[in-house]
Order: sequence, then structure tokens, then C-alpha cells
Amino acid sequence: MRRTAAPLLALALLAVPVLAACGGGDDAGDPEAAAELLAQARETLDGTDSLHFVLTSENAPDTGTELVGGEGDIARPASFEGTLQVLAMGSTLDLAVISVDGTVYAQLPFASGYSVVDPAQFGFGDPGALIDPETGISRLLGSAESAELGEERRVDGEVVREVTAELPGDLVEQILTSEDPTQAVRARFSVAVESGELLRAELTGPFFTATDEATYTLELSEFGADVEITAPATG
Repeated sequence: MRRTAAPLLALALLAVPVLAACGGGDDAGDPEAAAELLAQARETLDGTDSLHFVLTSENAPDTGTELVGGEGDIARPASFEGTLQVLAMGSTLDLAVISVDGTVYAQLPFASGYSVVDPAQFGFGDPGALIDPETGISRLLGSAESAELGEERRVDGEVVREVTAELPGDLVEQILTSEDPTQAVRARFSVAVESGELLRAELTGPFFTATDEATYTLELSEFGADVEITAPATG
């Protein structure tokens, strides 16, 4: 999710599950196998009707207006409901946010109800666009460069494969944010072997300043859950 009128993605993370090696991985390092796994993850992501995400960040600044975290549900075609954590005026605000068909609503501090807002003023774009095939995170999977396949590992009882890659900085700027789109962004994706679901994406690059690296980590779960999101009353 970039900090102009662009889709969220954006969106970093709650507690990261400990990864334990579980054997296998004879094709570790194979770029073709890595590309195939990312293609499978992209197809699965583009085919799901809904998902839950948790976003956190590391090395975020103490000043400015920035998206630093969040959690919520996203449903096709373009709906979101959850809470986004925004750095503003030196403190972190938890904003209740609902997005339906391109209109973003937020419950502002000290307000009793929702108002229509321009999300760019809070440092993020439309979170409902996160799983849009044209503007969302799946574009990153299709644009990964220098991809390498890691070993099989286990996350909460599920076998995953990790893929490390580099992402074009200008693409990351369009989807998330970047203070220097000429710099590539390092990515580490974790994909469930059985389902092909992207469970985790860790991105490291110049998100907040051009000279300092920061990390966003996105955790995805509950693919295809029954989610219904409606626009709130405003007043």
C-alpha cells in the first residue's frame, strides 16, 4: 500500500512463527523450481475470494505520517475491514477502517462513527485492493528476480518452502511505497507446499527513507473464508 492514492499493500507483523527444518529440499537453490512455486502462489492468491492479513514493520521512523502495521479481512472484489496502525504526530494511532468498492471509511480519533477519508493523508492507499490481480501483492510474485528456492520448513505444523528474490523498486513503489525506487527490494516468501498459499512475505528496502532500510512483513491466512463486508453508516 503506497502512501499516495495507490493500493495497500500494503502493506510487517505479529509474532513470527519459529521455522524448524523438516528435511527435503534437494532442489534448494533451483531458480526454475523457485519460479514455479511463486507462479503457483500467485495463481492461488489470485483465485481466493478472501483472506486475513497481519502487517507489521521494523525500523519505522518516529516522525512523519506512515503506515506501520495493521490487521484485517479482505474480500473480492474490493472490500476490507480491520484496523490499521498509522504513525502520526509522533504517536501510533489505531484506525478502524472499512473499504468498499474504492470508498474508504475510517473512525477518526474521538469520533463516534465513520467518515469517508482520503487514505493517502494517513500514509496508505486503498486496503481493499490488496488482492486485486492488477494492483495487489500477487504482482510482486510475478515480478521476482534472481529467485532461489530454500529448504522445506514447518510453520505451525504446515510444510512450507521459502523463496528469496529481488523485486524491482519501481514496482514496489506502485504497490507499497519506496523513497528510492531505483533500489531493488529484497524479498523472502514462504509458500505452503500442499496448498500453494502464500503464508508470509517479508520485504526489506528503502520504505521510509532513501538511505535506511526497513522491513514490512505480511502474514496471510484464512484463504477463502466466508467474509461479508458492508459500507458503514456515516455521519
